[in-house]
Amino acid sequence: MPRRIIKRMRRVRPFDFLVIAIIIIALIVGLMTVRGKRATSSKQIETTTNVEVEVYIKGATVTSREPIFKKDDETFITIRNVPYTKLKIKDVKSNRRKTIIPNAGSKKSYIVVNDETAPNQYDYLIKIVDSAKITKDGDAVLGGNKVKIGLPITLEGAKYKLNGIISNITVSPEPEKTAQSHEDLDKHTKLNQDVQ
Repeated sequence: MPRRIIKRMRRVRPFDFLVIAIIIIALIVGLMTVRGKRATSSKQIETTTNVEVEVYIKGATVTSREPIFKKDDETFITIRNVPYTKLKIKDVKSNRRKTIIPNAGSKKSYIVVNDETAPNQYDYLIKIVDSAKITKDGDAVLGGNKVKIGLPITLEGAKYKLNGIISNITVSPEPEKTAQSHEDLDKHTKLNQDVQ
């Protein structure tokens, strides 16, 4: 009997042991998740509150005489190339591209003026508002994505589609009193159970 077992063990290759080990590890991780010993993304969520996200768009070429961003309008946002939802614009600031020129004979050695070599280039700072899930470590989650400063984001409207970066996130100190969560947010959270 022992000889038969030894002969069978010789037929098993190292790759077979590797496959068996991976299956055992997957079973252990699955059991730990079910028993709650591993924190899933749904358990990481602590509260829901309002957040203000500031998006900085640098050097957008715009020849339209009408402002493309307007306060209280809605803009469709895409986070990490994943479409999310329309959000309300709370505030808009825009400036023509600037340049520095020397200012001889004055206390200040330079002046900041509009860059006449780029008359149609503008920098925008757009503030959008949303209801977000807040994790235990204080991160805001929109559409299944943790939003952080420096994260690329796309704003899209009827006449524009511009890429920017998140430059600031302000989390409301008070949890949201009314359940005004977006259906899209819940849908994305269910689809992307692992918070990225």
